Amino acid sequence: MKKRNAWLGVVLLALLLGGGGRALWLWLDRPIERVSIRGEWEYVSADYLRTQLAPLVQNATWLSADLGELRERALTIGWLFEVRISREWPNALVFELVEQQPIARWNDDFLLNPEGEPFAFAPLAVPPNLPDLAGPVGSSEEVLDYYQRLTNHFATLSLSLSQLRLEPRGAWRLQLDNGAWVMLGRREHGTRLARLTASWQRELSRQGDQIRYIDLRYPNGVAVAWHGETEFDDSEE
Repeated sequence: MKKRNAWLGVVLLALLLGGGGRALWLWLDRPIERVSIRGEWEYVSADYLRTQLAPLVQNATWLSADLGELRERALTIGWLFEVRISREWPNALVFELVEQQPIARWNDDFLLNPEGEPFAFAPLAVPPNLPDLAGPVGSSEEVLDYYQRLTNHFATLSLSLSQLRLEPRGAWRLQLDNGAWVMLGRREHGTRLARLTASWQRELSRQGDQIRYIDLRYPNGVAVAWHGETEFDDSEE
């Protein structure tokens, strides 16, 4: 009889603890009443972030909310590069947000971050003075890397790039800050750029504003088209 009563006491204690734990959980697992956002932002506003985050926490409760899932969903919001989420007593979530750093436009509808990853900029406006890059889907890292290398090359000529295009068949073309286009083609880029450098230093720099495009797709020279004039051929062929 004593053994049976002992077992009954254990069962009753377990039920009491279990019921109390369940009651405690229900008491703590309240609807989320406050969302705090933290971070330093240059391009996005707090109002924009609150508007984008609000649907993610609608009807969520404090303890049951899956923070990992919430983070993945928050990362789909335009302009967010990193998201960290924590709970704050008694019924709040804290979002620490790191915004994307745009360094170039990409294929009209996107921007690129320093890793060459595209992200949508809408509904915000595009920041001014970004270079315009374009290429086939999946080529953003390659195009950004080549843009940075070309930037260093043209800096030695006191020039900068406003556009760089990788065509579907692999040909490159770029636009200088004076508006002139340079047709670089698909191969022998180093040789062709060296030829352009020599021509620019020898003669073309004095007439840079008059150049419509420079075609480097010649074996031993360059072809230059001028604004309002017929093409001038400086090829050695």
